Parts: sequence; structure tokens; C-alpha cells
Amino acid sequence: MLCWGNAAFGQLGLGGIDEEIVIEPRKCDFFQNKNVRDVGCGSRHTVFVLDDGTVYSCGCNDLGQLGHDRGRKKPEQVGALDAQNIVAVSCGEAHTLALNDKGQVFSWGLATDGQIGLSGVEEYIRVPRNIKSLSEVQIVQVACGHHHSLALSKESEVYAWGQNRYGQLGLGHELKNEVSPKPIKSLSGIPFSQVAVGGAHSFALTMSGAIFGWGRNKFGQLGLNDETDRFAPALLKSLRSQKIVHICCGEDHTAALTKEGGVFTFGAGGYGQLGHNSTNHEINPRKVFELMGSVVTQIACGRQHTMAFVPSSGRVYSFGLGGNGQLGTGSTCNRKSPFTVKGNWVSYCDFINHSDSAGGLYCVRKIFSGGDQSFAHYYHTKNCLPPDDFRNVKVSKQIWTLNEELIQKWLQFSSSRLPPDVMNEINKVFSSAACLNGSFLATSNIDHYRTSSKFSGIDMNAARLLLHKLISPAQPQIAQQVAASLEKNLIPKLTNSPPDIECLRVYLTLPECPLMTDGNNFSSLAIPFAVAISKLDKAPLKVLENWWSSLENPLFMKIVQLFKDVVVHLLKLTKIGIPLADRRIFNTFLNTALKVLEILHRVNEKSGQIIPYDKFYIHEIQDFIDIRNDYINWIQQQAFRMAEATVTMCTYPFVFDAQAKTTLLQTDAVIQMQMAVDQAHRQNFSSLFLPVMESVDPCLILIVRRDNIVGDAMEVLRKTKNIDYKKPLKVIFVGEEAVDAGGLRKEFFLLIMRELLDPKYGMFRYYEESRLLWFSGQASMCVACWYNGVLWLCEFSLRVKRYYQATVEVSYLKTFEDSDLFHLIGVICGLAIYNFTIVDLHFPLALYKKLLKKKPSLDDLKELMPDVGRSMQQLLDYAEDDIEDAFCLNFTITVENYGSTEVRELIPNGAETLVNNKNKQEFVDAYADYLFNRSVASLFNAFAAGFHKVCGGKVLELFQPNELQAMVTGNTNYDWKELEMNTEYKGEYWADHPTIKIFWDVFHELPLEKKKQFLLFLTGSDRIPILGMKSLKLIIQPTGGEIRIAGL
Repeated sequence: MLCWGNAAFGQLGLGGIDEEIVIEPRKCDFFQNKNVRDVGCGSRHTVFVLDDGTVYSCGCNDLGQLGHDRGRKKPEQVGALDAQNIVAVSCGEAHTLALNDKGQVFSWGLATDGQIGLSGVEEYIRVPRNIKSLSEVQIVQVACGHHHSLALSKESEVYAWGQNRYGQLGLGHELKNEVSPKPIKSLSGIPFSQVAVGGAHSFALTMSGAIFGWGRNKFGQLGLNDETDRFAPALLKSLRSQKIVHICCGEDHTAALTKEGGVFTFGAGGYGQLGHNSTNHEINPRKVFELMGSVVTQIACGRQHTMAFVPSSGRVYSFGLGGNGQLGTGSTCNRKSPFTVKGNWVSYCDFINHSDSAGGLYCVRKIFSGGDQSFAHYYHTKNCLPPDDFRNVKVSKQIWTLNEELIQKWLQFSSSRLPPDVMNEINKVFSSAACLNGSFLATSNIDHYRTSSKFSGIDMNAARLLLHKLISPAQPQIAQQVAASLEKNLIPKLTNSPPDIECLRVYLTLPECPLMTDGNNFSSLAIPFAVAISKLDKAPLKVLENWWSSLENPLFMKIVQLFKDVVVHLLKLTKIGIPLADRRIFNTFLNTALKVLEILHRVNEKSGQIIPYDKFYIHEIQDFIDIRNDYINWIQQQAFRMAEATVTMCTYPFVFDAQAKTTLLQTDAVIQMQMAVDQAHRQNFSSLFLPVMESVDPCLILIVRRDNIVGDAMEVLRKTKNIDYKKPLKVIFVGEEAVDAGGLRKEFFLLIMRELLDPKYGMFRYYEESRLLWFSGQASMCVACWYNGVLWLCEFSLRVKRYYQATVEVSYLKTFEDSDLFHLIGVICGLAIYNFTIVDLHFPLALYKKLLKKKPSLDDLKELMPDVGRSMQQLLDYAEDDIEDAFCLNFTITVENYGSTEVRELIPNGAETLVNNKNKQEFVDAYADYLFNRSVASLFNAFAAGFHKVCGGKVLELFQPNELQAMVTGNTNYDWKELEMNTEYKGEYWADHPTIKIFWDVFHELPLEKKKQFLLFLTGSDRIPILGMKSLKLIIQPTGGEIRIAGL
């Protein structure tokens, strides 16, 4: 052991020497052939711990700080600790703490401020005593300030006691002193790797490098950009991204070591102890420039000086106050920047490579400092090991974390014979959010030291593997204990406002535990966990959402599936029956699970769908609730602002699949129809007494001729009021006696859409390759136009003219623009949905995206124009630098306009803008935007206005584009057996009647096209509704010796 500095009280352990100060390193013969485990330095005393666990002390003993009856200038063993295996010590100004291998803390010395953690004692005590109030806690680290103390437990709780004049206990303003150790509740849940203490300031360092400081800040020693004392822990934000791995404190200054071996210092700098070549105080952390070329692995702070060890050279550097020789430079001068401590230092590599000639050389194992004294423990040749690296925390000083070694230790025991200490350990780990928050940390290139609001620092794969390894059927006792600990201790203690983002990791890792997904644990684990999530404040919830958004698809899906399963589990209980007394708590549980799903759904949508939107669908929902009644209840709650006595699933529409949404839309339509009919009846009743009021029909009646179906329908709909669109639709074909029971309505939609969408009229363009239609930019010229004072009519206009016979007025035709027809088509489509009828619209998905205010993309271009879409994809995929020469494109598009071609610019100056690697995505986006938006804006807006006039509303907004498409056009998911099963028989027929059997045998043998023709004959469409075959109902009955088949 080498020592230097103030020796006035014998604190260097050199015995009765004449000098009061030692200005350069000197051997302490007492430690010859002894291995030192730890050294604690007080203001005037020093305590040593050897590898065998024995404790020695020397220096001033006026307040009992040595644990002896008098002062010693040579180290003397503390006899009261003979029976203990001490692993660590720490010294304050006049008190000492010692930690044994069982996590027990012993203290002695000055007690006036409560710094030794013992109540009811005199001014000081000379004999070490166990701090009984910590007997139930396993401590892994202790640290002493001048008049206060800190301890870190195995469960990552930080305990504080002693003086609180400057807030150094972190327990608030109320306490002046605290005699008994108290946990700092505001740090609960954070996984800590170290506690450190200065004169009257304190720090706790998290496992991922975040620093919390509190206490005295007169010189900026907390690094918080001010000089205000803190009575509660405050995060040192400026160092969060610097990967801090170790902290040490002087009386009024602080030093921090980074994972890369850099050193930051801040606080009092009056003697140069910050190493910045100045005597200025620093209220913000500042890197020590002169150490930046070296990798530092150890740092230590004395009262007003700092030391650093560089293993590559084996040298020890010091800076700061040197008046008592504590710098070891051979003088008492202060040093404002790092200066080499005198000595024959040698690196570990050089030492072992030249061990034969290494006499007189010092290979440092570990440096220590405190007060005005400094120590360097060095190796002899025969037992040389690599020097300690403060960047790697020793296992004995770490909190519990769930890792491979710990799990293997637990699993080595048989399932029926787990020792009590193992059960206790399992309980402690799974009762501590901090322990789980410190587990499964990422160690890849993007490691956990980069933890932020965007990155959790968790290796989710490791979490899954380890938790599944631990929770297995082979070890039921472990699973039971884990479940009990989570239920009784961990989840109930999760707070709505965690002190740091590292506390939120448990929200990611817990769903990976198999116990959470076990239906038997939903009430005890999953639902309380959902409650904890739903109660998170806005800021921590935002961080959790960010972390969720960065999860890979399977991991995110697992969380979604967990809460979907919880919802289904709760809905199943409604079938069994919920006792009246339990309904309130049941509704709370269901509402909470759905709220968490709502948060996850919001994250999914904002992130561009981590998983497909339909993964949120709960397909079983219609098995457990009546969606129609649920919708009515929801409407009433919205209309009358009623308190939610029951949970309405319509509040969370993202869980509805397409069929459920269709049921909602139909329910909404029925309600609106009934309201419109009721209003008509009221008006008709009023008209009996008030002649000024006209009677109205309760239905929307369309009287049309087959040979002029468009003109007739347009004339009626043009005069129809908005309220009338909500009435049930009835169609009458002129000259026909049939009553519309649904069949005429379906035929009407079939005929009018076939007419309106015919490409020969130029309103829509037909794309051969995709067989799809899209709005034609030429449509604005196809209906009626004036040229040189003459009205020119296209073929479609002439049909309109024929309807109006010879009485066509020019003023009408002039205003009868293309937008009217597009508006009509929109109305027709809306009416079809509103009246539960499929229409044959050969449009791409882009139409339905635009109706739902979603932006069409390259995928839509590929659907409508496959050749163009593929070319655009090739352009995007092209990785060479010669894209201008290879494609020769600019920001223009060539369009056909009445047989001629025109070049139109996609952006201002598009003809002069060449497409290159930087702007190719912009070009593709502009191309799609022109095709789907700009070129057809007025036409589509007219169509959309008509559509939404009939069918708009909140329910429609619930649909996804492909669902709305299926709603309008139906689908081809044919299940002919289901059609047979849903058929109703009347009269003499039944399912097993010979005639019926023959009918179905013949039908099932028909080719698909024939079956589709049969479907078209029955329903007016060869496609099936979105609700599936089950929504089609056939009635077969005899009529005068013949079979009559009707489709409903």
C-alpha cells in the first residue's frame, strides 16, 4: 500500500513518523503481504478492510470514529467486528460505516446528527453496533458524508439518515435530522448501480447512467446549472447521454467517470480540483480536457482534490489542493490540471511481461482518497491481477437483477424442495419494480446507456427467453411465488408518476411473463396491470407509447393480444351473469382493458401500423353483446351526456370487425329511417289541422322509366330534400305492377349504375389492364357545352334532352354541369349502402381511401395502372447514380385530352426539374397525387358530397377503406353450403324433402359462373354482402305445383 497526504493524526497508517505531511507516495509497511479490499477515508481517520474481512483503523479517535478506545497512528484491528466478514467501509467527518457479507450495516463514531443510524445513543459511540432498523434489508453499498449517510439495498432502495441541513437526505424540507434510516420514496422503482456522498451532497447513479443528485449546491456540485440546494433528488439531465458508470464526491465537488473512460467534473474549483486549468466553480458538468487522450478506469475524490488512474500507462494523476501533500507530486503546490503522482508506475501488461526486473515498480490495483489523504494499493509480482475497473460494478455491490446465473441458481433445486432463502430471493426480486427495471438490459451497439424517451434499453428477446425459462410447468412452486409477489407487492406499488423513464421498463417486460397471459391470472395480474397503465400520467404514458411504437411486430402483437384476451374473458363472464354487487367493479375492469387497447391502437395508427389494423378486432364480440342495443345505449349517452353506468363497446370501435361495423351502420340507418318516417307521420298528422302544412310520403319514392332511368332518377333526386334521403327507398318502374319488397330496389341500383358508369360517356376512364374505372379529367366537357353560341350535346346529354322532350331550356342545361352527375352517382352509392344494397362499382381502393380522407399511395397506382406502378417501383428501387440518364424523366405527366396529348407539370417548373435519386420519391408522390387528387378534384368532391349527404356520419368513419369497399360492392367469399343451411322452407317442403335434396345436389354441381348467375337472379348482384352468406336468406315454397324461390 502506498500512501501520501496529511499524516498529522496518523491517518496514513505510517506509525510515529516525524512528518505531519507526506508529499509523495510512501510504502505503508503494515500492509506488506496483505491484500486490501476497501479503504474509507474520513477527515482525520482512515479505515481499511482486508480480503479476509477484518477491519483496521488509524488516525484521530476523539469521537470514537476508529472503533477503539484511543487514537492509533498505525492500523489496529477493530476487535468488535472480529466475528464479521466485512466487505466495504465508508467514513464521514467523524463517523464510520461497515458492511458485512450478509448485507448488515455496522456504525460507530459521532452521533449528534443521527449519522450513525442509531437512536437513543450518547453523543458518540466507540464500539461498532448493528443498525437494527436495517436488519430486514440486505444492503450492498454504504456511503458517508460529513454528517449523513446513505445505503443502497439489494432491492434498489436508497436509505438516508443523519443531518438534513442542506437537503442531503433527499427526504424533503421538513426534517432537520433523521436518526433512523429512511427510504427515499421519490426514487422508488429506479434500478441503481451506485450511491455516492460528498460533504453535504448526495448522488445515486442508475444502471443506465442517469444521475440523481440532492443536497448542498452552493458551488454547483450537483451539476444542475444553478447554485440552489435540493431537498429532493433531481435528475442531472446534461449527463444522461454520456454513459456515466461511476461517481465520486469531494467536500464540494463531484467527478463522474464514463463508460468510454472520460472524466467530467463540476462544483467547487477554487483549488483546481476540477482539473480545468482554472480555479473557477462549474455549475455544469465539464469534461477534463487534459485526460481526454487517455482511458481512465478509476477516479477518487478527497476533500478538495481529485485522482484518476490510467491503466495503459499505469500512472496515477492528481489535481486540486496540495497543501497537505495529498497530490503526491513531491510538493505542496496546488494543481489546476492533472499532474502525475510521483512513483515508478508501470502498466499491468508491462509488469507481467517484465516480472523478473519489476522490483521497485508499482502496478496499481486500486486508488482511494478522502479527507486530505490518498492511497494506492499495488500488486506484488507473485499475485498480480489486472487493476480494478470502476466501469464494471462488482456483483457483490449490485442490486438483484433477473439474469441467467440467478435463474440457474433457482432452477437447480427440485420443484418440491426450494430452500426458504431461495423463495425469499424470488419474492424480493419480483416484488421490486426496480429489480425488474434493471433486468434484461441491452448490451448491443445500441446499449442501455442510450435509454431515452425513444429507446427503452431493454433486450426484449432476453426478457422473453429468461422469463419463459423460469416460469415452466416443471417448477410450479416458483411460478406460484412469482405470481404472488407480482400480485401483492409489485403491481399494486406501480405509481402514476414514476420518477424516471427507467421505471417504465417493467411495463414492457411484464407482458413477456407467461403468468400474465394465463387466463387464470387475468383478475389478479393482467387487469391490475392494465389499471396501472391507464393511470399513468401524460408524460410517462407518452414515453411508454414511444417504446411500444418501436417494438417489433410480434412483441407489440403480444401486448395487444393480452388485453384482447382480457376483454374476451370479461365478456364471457357476462354470459354467465355478473352479480349486481360486482357489476361496478366488472365495468371498471372491462373499461380499463379497453382503454389500454385504445392506447395501443393509437400507437399503432401513429406508427403507420406496426401490426395490421384488423389485429385489434375482437371477432367474438357479437357472441357476447347485442351490438344494436350497445349502439343505442352509446347514442343515448352521447346525446344526453349520461354518466357511463355500463361500458358501451361503441366507445371503442376499433375492436369491431367489418361485420360488426356493418351491423352498426345498418342499425344507424334503421334509426335514421325511423326518425325520418316518424317526422313524416307527425307532419301528415299536423296537416290535417293546419292546411298550410303539406302532407309528405314517409318513404323516398323513385318513379322511373326503364328507358330513361338516369334522367328520371336525376330529376327526383335533384328536388329531394336532405331529410328525405334518410327515408326508406321505394322504387316504382312506370308501367309495371310489381311492389318493391327489395327486389325492385336492387334492380334499380343495378341498372342505373350500369348506365352511369358506362365509359363511352367519358365520365370515367376504363383501364384495360386492371379492368377498373377512375374519374376522367375530360368529364367536364362531356355533358353540355356552348361553342360559338351553339349548345353542343354529347350522346349522354341527348338522352337527357329526350327526357325533357322539346321543352329543354338552355338555362337549365347550362347549369347542368358534370358535377351534378357525379353528385348523383355519389348519392346513388350512398343510398345503396343506406338501403343495404350491393352496387357494382369497379373502382380501385383509392376511391374508398379518399372517401375516408386517407391519402392514396403507390400501392393504389399499382392497382389501377399496374404497368405504371411497376415502373414507379423500379424507379424507387434503382440504386445507381445515373438515374437521370437511365430514366430521362422530369416532373411532368402526359395526359390524353379528346384524342390529343398534353404535358402537364406536377410541380412548379416541373418541365425543368429532372428526376434524380434525391427527389424520386417526391416525383412518385406527385404523380400519384396528380392522378388521384389534382386532376379529378372537382369531380371527386361532387361525388363525395353526394355520398356523404346520404351516408356520412361517425359510424362510416369507423370503416377501413377495404371494409367500405366490401360494404359497397360486396365480396366473393362464397360459402354455398352456408347458403343451403340458411335457407327457409315453407309449405310441404323441408330440408330433407326429396325435391329439395335433388335441388341442392344439382346446384352444388353447377360451375361457379352458373352459381353466380343464380345469385344475381336472386339478389340483383353476383357478390355477397360483407356480412357473408349468413346474411342471405332463401325461401323455397310451393306455388300451384311449382317451386318458388325468393331471396331476401
